[in-house]
Amino acid sequence: MSLRALPLSQTRAPWRDLISSHLEKQKEYDFTVATVGYDAKQRIVPRVRTCGFRGFFPELKLHPSGQKDMDQQVEDGGNPPLFESDLLSFTSDIRMEKLRQLDSTGNSIEAMFWLKEVMVQWRIKGQAYYIGSPAAESGKESDLQAQLFKALRRKDDYHGDEKADFKKWTWDKAITKYFANHSPAMRGSFRNPPPGQPRTQQLSNPDLSLGQKVSDLHDPVARANFRLVLILPEEVEQLDLSNGDDPRRRKWTLVGGDGDVERTGGQWQESELWP
Repeated sequence: MSLRALPLSQTRAPWRDLISSHLEKQKEYDFTVATVGYDAKQRIVPRVRTCGFRGFFPELKLHPSGQKDMDQQVEDGGNPPLFESDLLSFTSDIRMEKLRQLDSTGNSIEAMFWLKEVMVQWRIKGQAYYIGSPAAESGKESDLQAQLFKALRRKDDYHGDEKADFKKWTWDKAITKYFANHSPAMRGSFRNPPPGQPRTQQLSNPDLSLGQKVSDLHDPVARANFRLVLILPEEVEQLDLSNGDDPRRRKWTLVGGDGDVERTGGQWQESELWP
């Protein structure tokens, strides 16, 4: 799996602080994620579901119990806070249909937030890629991780030992942090029977059952199914309905480069639209 040609911006997206300020006012961080699939007759059909938004990679803020597990089970308690990005994140199970749909339709995705507290809708269109394969399969996604790394940038407010902390930063720690963010019961859901399969179907793996709780952040069964999904935005649109007499609609489009994924000179162009 590799990234489609996309000019990556090395500066903070102009919409990033605005959407972050809106999200901070929310009680819930769920968003709607749409993919493209095929029905039984191989016709193209839209697929949509609600997912838990996990923030912008890799800046996930762990709850105290999750950080305690990281401190006890992961070297240095995780990665140093060296990087930020404009990549939106959520987690999934490798056995879920949405990941297969990404594979079969060019990784296209659209995500939507309706933020009632501020009366604003955000739509993000782009590419989505998932990472977190077990060590035995890590070679398959090492190239993908190298390409995704180009979307990361050093945080402006970082004042640590950059050279030393760069050596400490690993993808495994980053992914494990997202697994640690789940409760033991939610981690245990990655040891559930295959999602969407008939309950009458006999399970071939005795380790799979409902209601399990997982404390081990490296549990081999759960981690084999756990994946972190990263969305690379190409187009971001805001519909502001906070003023009913003058609703505003803005769109940011990532442009630039020459279509080569190696290019990192992408720029965001903003336009104002009629709502």
